Amino acid sequence: MKGIVYKSTGSWYTVKANSGDFYECRIKGKFRIKGIKSTNPVAVGDNVVFEIEKMGDETTGIITDIGDRKNYIIRKSVKLSKQTHIIASNLDRVFLLVTLKNPKTYTIFIDRFLATAEAYDIPAVLLFNKIDAYDEEELLEVKYLAALYRKIGYTCIGISAKSGKNVDKVKELMLGKTSMFSGNSGVGKSTLINALEPSLNIKTTKISEQHLQGQHTTTFAEMFDLSFDARIIDTPGIRGFGIFDMEKDEIGDYFPEFFKLKSACKFNNCLHLDEPKCAVKVALENNEVAWSRYKSYVQMVTGEDDTYRFDNFDTNQ
Repeated sequence: MKGIVYKSTGSWYTVKANSGDFYECRIKGKFRIKGIKSTNPVAVGDNVVFEIEKMGDETTGIITDIGDRKNYIIRKSVKLSKQTHIIASNLDRVFLLVTLKNPKTYTIFIDRFLATAEAYDIPAVLLFNKIDAYDEEELLEVKYLAALYRKIGYTCIGISAKSGKNVDKVKELMLGKTSMFSGNSGVGKSTLINALEPSLNIKTTKISEQHLQGQHTTTFAEMFDLSFDARIIDTPGIRGFGIFDMEKDEIGDYFPEFFKLKSACKFNNCLHLDEPKCAVKVALENNEVAWSRYKSYVQMVTGEDDTYRFDNFDTNQ
Protein backbone atom coordinates (compact mmCIF):
# COMPACT_ATOMS: atom_id res chain seq x y z
CA MET A 1 0.00 0.00 0.00
CA LYS A 2 1.06 3.58 -0.54
CA GLY A 3 0.52 6.60 1.68
CA ILE A 4 1.87 9.81 3.18
CA VAL A 5 3.40 10.17 6.64
CA TYR A 6 1.25 12.49 8.75
CA LYS A 7 2.97 12.12 12.12
CA SER A 8 6.33 10.93 13.39
CA THR A 9 7.03 10.07 17.02
CA GLY A 10 10.46 8.62 16.38
CA SER A 11 9.45 4.96 16.61
CA TRP A 12 5.93 4.98 15.14
CA TYR A 13 4.59 6.80 12.11
CA THR A 14 0.99 7.69 11.34
CA VAL A 15 0.46 7.06 7.62
CA LYS A 16 -2.58 8.13 5.59
CA ALA A 17 -3.12 5.56 2.88
CA ASN A 18 -4.30 6.54 -0.58
CA SER A 19 -7.67 5.10 0.46
CA GLY A 20 -7.96 7.77 3.16
CA ASP A 21 -7.51 5.35 6.06
CA PHE A 22 -4.86 5.95 8.71
CA TYR A 23 -2.40 3.30 9.92
CA GLU A 24 0.16 3.28 12.69
CA CYS A 25 3.38 2.04 11.10
CA ARG A 26 6.93 1.27 12.09
CA ILE A 27 10.04 0.89 9.96
CA LYS A 28 12.36 -1.99 9.30
CA GLY A 29 15.72 -1.76 11.00
CA LYS A 30 17.60 -1.68 7.70
CA PHE A 31 16.50 1.93 7.12
CA ARG A 32 18.67 2.90 10.06
CA ILE A 33 21.83 1.56 8.42
CA LYS A 34 21.35 2.86 4.89
CA GLY A 35 23.85 5.64 5.43
CA ILE A 36 21.14 8.14 6.30
CA LYS A 37 22.88 10.13 9.01
CA SER A 38 19.61 11.41 10.42
CA THR A 39 17.84 11.04 13.72
CA ASN A 40 14.68 10.35 11.70
CA PRO A 41 15.04 8.37 8.47
CA VAL A 42 11.30 8.85 7.82
CA ALA A 43 9.81 12.36 8.02
CA VAL A 44 6.36 13.90 7.98
CA GLY A 45 5.39 14.50 4.35
CA ASP A 46 7.26 11.45 3.03
CA ASN A 47 5.59 9.25 0.44
CA VAL A 48 5.98 5.67 1.64
CA VAL A 49 5.12 2.10 0.75
CA PHE A 50 3.95 -0.08 3.63
CA GLU A 51 2.67 -3.57 4.31
CA ILE A 52 -0.26 -4.39 6.58
CA GLU A 53 0.62 -6.35 9.71
CA LYS A 54 -1.68 -7.90 12.29
CA MET A 55 -0.69 -7.48 15.94
CA GLY A 56 -3.35 -9.30 17.92
CA ASP A 57 -6.59 -7.40 17.39
CA GLU A 58 -4.74 -4.36 16.01
CA THR A 59 -3.89 -3.69 12.38
CA THR A 60 -0.59 -1.87 11.93
CA GLY A 61 1.88 -1.44 9.11
CA ILE A 62 5.56 -1.82 8.28
CA ILE A 63 7.14 0.84 6.05
CA THR A 64 9.17 -0.93 3.39
CA ASP A 65 10.17 1.92 1.09
CA ILE A 66 10.48 5.72 1.08
CA GLY A 67 9.79 7.69 -2.11
CA ASP A 68 12.14 10.33 -3.49
CA ARG A 69 11.72 13.69 -1.80
CA LYS A 70 11.24 16.77 -3.97
CA ASN A 71 12.59 18.84 -1.07
CA TYR A 72 12.89 18.92 2.70
CA ILE A 73 13.78 21.18 5.58
CA ILE A 74 16.68 19.89 7.61
CA ARG A 75 18.60 21.08 10.64
CA LYS A 76 21.64 19.86 12.48
CA SER A 77 20.81 18.20 15.76
CA VAL A 78 22.16 20.42 18.54
CA LYS A 79 22.96 17.60 20.95
CA LEU A 80 24.15 15.17 18.28
CA SER A 81 26.24 17.51 16.17
CA LYS A 82 27.21 14.86 13.62
CA GLN A 83 23.61 13.94 12.93
CA THR A 84 20.78 15.81 11.29
CA HIS A 85 17.05 16.04 11.75
CA ILE A 86 14.70 16.21 8.78
CA ILE A 87 11.87 18.43 9.98
CA ALA A 88 9.48 17.80 7.07
CA SER A 89 9.55 16.87 3.39
CA ASN A 90 7.71 17.50 0.10
CA LEU A 91 6.70 21.05 0.99
CA ASP A 92 5.10 23.67 -1.23
CA ARG A 93 5.72 26.58 1.17
CA VAL A 94 7.22 27.30 4.58
CA PHE A 95 6.05 29.97 7.00
CA LEU A 96 8.44 31.24 9.67
CA LEU A 97 6.75 32.97 12.60
CA VAL A 98 8.80 35.86 13.97
CA THR A 99 8.26 37.74 17.23
CA LEU A 100 10.16 40.68 18.72
CA LYS A 101 9.71 39.59 22.31
CA ASN A 102 8.41 36.73 24.44
CA PRO A 103 10.39 35.19 22.75
CA LYS A 104 12.68 37.32 20.59
CA THR A 105 13.47 35.90 17.16
CA TYR A 106 16.99 36.91 16.16
CA THR A 107 17.94 37.74 12.59
CA ILE A 108 20.63 35.03 12.54
CA PHE A 109 17.87 32.47 13.13
CA ILE A 110 15.70 33.98 10.37
CA ASP A 111 18.60 34.04 7.93
CA ARG A 112 19.67 30.47 8.58
CA PHE A 113 16.10 29.30 8.08
CA LEU A 114 15.70 31.28 4.86
CA ALA A 115 19.04 30.02 3.51
CA THR A 116 17.96 26.43 4.16
CA ALA A 117 14.65 27.07 2.36
CA GLU A 118 16.56 28.60 -0.57
CA ALA A 119 18.94 25.63 -0.70
CA TYR A 120 16.02 23.25 -1.17
CA ASP A 121 14.01 25.61 -3.38
CA ILE A 122 11.07 26.03 -1.00
CA PRO A 123 9.24 29.40 -1.09
CA ALA A 124 9.39 31.02 2.36
CA VAL A 125 7.06 33.56 3.97
CA LEU A 126 7.81 35.56 7.13
CA LEU A 127 4.89 36.08 9.50
CA PHE A 128 5.50 38.80 12.09
CA ASN A 129 3.16 37.64 14.84
CA LYS A 130 1.77 39.34 17.95
CA ILE A 131 1.68 42.80 16.32
CA ASP A 132 -1.25 43.68 18.57
CA ALA A 133 1.08 43.38 21.59
CA TYR A 134 3.75 45.87 20.45
CA ASP A 135 4.21 49.54 21.29
CA GLU A 136 4.98 52.18 18.65
CA GLU A 137 8.75 51.66 18.81
CA GLU A 138 8.39 47.90 18.43
CA LEU A 139 5.99 48.31 15.51
CA LEU A 140 8.60 50.48 13.80
CA GLU A 141 11.11 47.66 14.25
CA VAL A 142 8.65 45.22 12.69
CA LYS A 143 8.19 47.57 9.73
CA TYR A 144 11.97 47.90 9.37
CA LEU A 145 12.52 44.13 9.36
CA ALA A 146 9.61 43.54 6.98
CA ALA A 147 10.96 46.18 4.59
CA LEU A 148 14.44 44.60 4.79
CA TYR A 149 13.19 41.16 3.81
CA ARG A 150 10.64 42.41 1.27
CA LYS A 151 13.46 44.22 -0.54
CA ILE A 152 15.22 40.88 -0.88
CA GLY A 153 12.05 39.33 -2.30
CA TYR A 154 10.37 37.59 0.61
CA THR A 155 6.67 37.91 1.38
CA CYS A 156 6.18 39.42 4.84
CA ILE A 157 2.87 39.71 6.68
CA GLY A 158 2.16 41.30 10.05
CA ILE A 159 -0.39 39.15 11.87
CA SER A 160 -2.03 38.52 15.21
CA ALA A 161 -2.90 34.87 15.63
CA LYS A 162 -4.72 35.82 18.83
CA SER A 163 -7.03 38.47 17.34
CA GLY A 164 -7.15 37.00 13.84
CA LYS A 165 -5.62 40.02 12.11
CA ASN A 166 -4.48 39.13 8.57
CA VAL A 167 -5.02 35.41 9.16
CA ASP A 168 -7.11 35.45 5.96
CA LYS A 169 -4.00 36.53 4.02
CA VAL A 170 -2.10 33.54 5.39
CA LYS A 171 -4.97 31.24 4.40
CA GLU A 172 -4.90 32.55 0.81
CA LEU A 173 -1.22 31.59 0.49
CA MET A 174 -1.97 28.08 1.75
CA LEU A 175 -4.75 27.14 -0.68
CA GLY A 176 -4.03 23.92 -2.53
CA LYS A 177 -0.62 23.54 -0.89
CA THR A 178 1.24 21.62 1.79
CA SER A 179 2.73 24.22 4.12
CA MET A 180 4.94 24.06 7.18
CA PHE A 181 4.81 26.45 10.13
CA SER A 182 7.99 26.87 12.12
CA GLY A 183 9.67 29.18 14.59
CA ASN A 184 11.02 29.39 18.11
CA SER A 185 8.93 27.95 20.93
CA GLY A 186 6.28 30.43 22.00
CA VAL A 187 5.94 32.44 18.76
CA GLY A 188 2.32 31.37 18.40
CA LYS A 189 2.31 28.53 15.87
CA SER A 190 -0.39 26.54 17.65
CA THR A 191 -2.51 29.64 18.20
CA LEU A 192 -2.27 30.51 14.50
CA ILE A 193 -3.20 26.98 13.41
CA ASN A 194 -6.22 27.11 15.72
CA ALA A 195 -7.19 30.46 14.17
CA LEU A 196 -6.94 28.92 10.70
CA GLU A 197 -8.83 25.77 11.68
CA PRO A 198 -10.56 26.08 15.09
CA SER A 199 -11.79 22.47 15.00
CA LEU A 200 -8.21 21.21 15.44
CA ASN A 201 -8.05 22.73 18.94
CA ILE A 202 -4.28 22.29 19.21
CA LYS A 203 -2.94 22.69 22.74
CA THR A 204 -1.33 26.02 23.58
CA THR A 205 0.53 27.15 26.71
CA LYS A 206 1.53 30.46 28.17
CA ILE A 207 5.00 31.97 27.85
CA SER A 208 7.35 31.04 30.67
CA GLU A 209 7.51 34.11 32.89
CA GLN A 210 10.88 33.11 34.28
CA HIS A 211 12.67 32.88 30.94
CA LEU A 212 10.26 34.82 28.69
CA GLN A 213 10.47 31.94 26.27
CA GLY A 214 7.92 29.57 24.88
CA GLN A 215 7.27 26.19 26.34
CA HIS A 216 7.19 23.29 23.90
CA THR A 217 3.54 22.53 23.13
CA THR A 218 4.18 20.47 19.99
CA THR A 219 6.26 17.38 20.76
CA PHE A 220 6.34 15.84 17.30
CA ALA A 221 5.90 17.12 13.77
CA GLU A 222 2.37 16.44 12.53
CA MET A 223 0.42 17.16 9.34
CA PHE A 224 -3.26 18.11 9.29
CA ASP A 225 -5.81 18.21 6.48
CA LEU A 226 -7.62 21.54 6.59
CA SER A 227 -11.18 22.31 5.55
CA PHE A 228 -10.14 24.88 2.92
CA ASP A 229 -8.13 22.63 0.57
CA ALA A 230 -4.79 22.85 2.32
CA ARG A 231 -2.46 20.75 4.45
CA ILE A 232 -0.33 22.10 7.25
CA ILE A 233 2.64 20.63 9.08
CA ASP A 234 3.01 21.80 12.66
CA THR A 235 6.52 21.41 14.04
CA PRO A 236 8.07 21.47 17.51
CA GLY A 237 9.45 24.87 18.51
CA ILE A 238 13.07 25.15 17.42
CA ARG A 239 15.64 26.63 19.79
CA GLY A 240 18.65 25.91 17.63
CA PHE A 241 19.09 25.82 13.87
CA GLY A 242 22.41 24.46 12.67
CA ILE A 243 22.92 24.51 8.91
CA PHE A 244 23.88 21.28 7.19
CA ASP A 245 25.38 20.09 3.94
CA MET A 246 26.29 23.54 2.58
CA GLU A 247 29.69 24.20 1.05
CA LYS A 248 31.27 27.54 1.93
CA ASP A 249 31.37 28.70 -1.67
CA GLU A 250 27.64 28.08 -2.20
CA ILE A 251 26.19 29.68 0.95
CA GLY A 252 26.21 33.10 -0.73
CA ASP A 253 23.97 31.67 -3.46
CA TYR A 254 21.28 31.14 -0.82
CA PHE A 255 21.28 34.84 0.04
CA PRO A 256 19.38 36.19 -3.02
CA GLU A 257 20.73 39.74 -2.72
CA PHE A 258 24.31 38.39 -2.60
CA PHE A 259 23.71 36.05 -5.53
CA LYS A 260 22.57 38.98 -7.71
CA LEU A 261 25.90 40.73 -7.07
CA LYS A 262 28.11 37.66 -7.45
CA SER A 263 28.91 38.21 -11.14
CA ALA A 264 30.24 41.70 -10.36
CA CYS A 265 32.91 40.40 -7.96
CA LYS A 266 36.46 40.33 -9.28
CA PHE A 267 36.86 36.63 -8.49
CA ASN A 268 34.22 34.12 -9.54
CA ASN A 269 34.88 32.12 -6.36
CA CYS A 270 34.65 35.18 -4.10
CA LEU A 271 33.51 34.34 -0.56
CA HIS A 272 32.72 38.01 0.16
CA LEU A 273 35.10 38.05 3.12
CA ASP A 274 38.56 39.55 2.51
CA GLU A 275 38.77 39.38 -1.28
CA PRO A 276 39.52 42.60 -3.20
CA LYS A 277 36.86 44.24 -5.39
CA CYS A 278 34.02 42.29 -3.84
CA ALA A 279 30.65 43.62 -5.06
CA VAL A 280 28.89 42.43 -1.91
CA LYS A 281 31.30 44.32 0.35
CA VAL A 282 30.88 47.45 -1.80
CA ALA A 283 27.10 47.15 -1.54
CA LEU A 284 27.45 46.66 2.19
CA GLU A 285 29.45 49.87 2.58
CA ASN A 286 26.82 51.69 0.51
CA ASN A 287 24.03 50.32 2.76
CA GLU A 288 22.57 48.45 -0.19
CA VAL A 289 22.93 45.17 1.72
CA ALA A 290 21.79 44.79 5.33
CA TRP A 291 24.56 44.44 7.89
CA SER A 292 22.49 41.91 9.84
CA ARG A 293 22.30 39.70 6.76
CA TYR A 294 26.03 39.97 6.14
CA LYS A 295 26.77 39.13 9.77
CA SER A 296 24.60 36.01 9.49
CA TYR A 297 26.37 35.06 6.27
CA VAL A 298 29.84 35.42 7.79
CA GLN A 299 28.89 33.26 10.77
CA MET A 300 27.58 30.59 8.45
CA VAL A 301 30.64 30.62 6.19
CA THR A 302 33.19 30.65 8.99
CA GLY A 303 31.33 28.04 11.00
CA GLU A 304 31.34 30.33 14.01
CA ASP A 305 28.94 28.84 16.58
CA ASP A 306 27.56 26.48 13.98
CA THR A 307 24.90 25.01 16.28
CA TYR A 308 23.54 28.46 17.02
CA ARG A 309 21.15 28.85 19.94
CA PHE A 310 19.04 31.98 19.94
CA ASP A 311 19.48 32.64 23.66
CA ASN A 312 23.27 33.00 23.30
CA PHE A 313 23.08 36.31 21.43
CA ASP A 314 22.64 39.82 22.70
CA THR A 315 19.53 41.85 21.96
CA ASN A 316 21.23 44.06 19.39
CA GLN A 317 21.29 41.32 16.76
